[in-house]
Amino acid sequence: MTFGEKLRKLRHDKELTICEVANLVGINPRAYNYYEQNKREPSLETFKCICLVFDVSADYLLGIVDFY
Repeated sequence: MTFGEKLRKLRHDKELTICEVANLVGINPRAYNYYEQNKREPSLETFKCICLVFDVSADYLLGIVDFY
């Protein structure tokens, strides 16, 4: 599963919209959408915020482990 696919699954599991996640992370919804589409990668600070919002480890999002 790609980084973007994991983000999409986590967002759907929490029943959040792209706009809601973007607001929680503090970024533009378009930027977050690009992450889900694997068109861009977040900065380290944004990546950290995404981990906190979804309560998952960086290892999971990076594909090092298969569970969160």
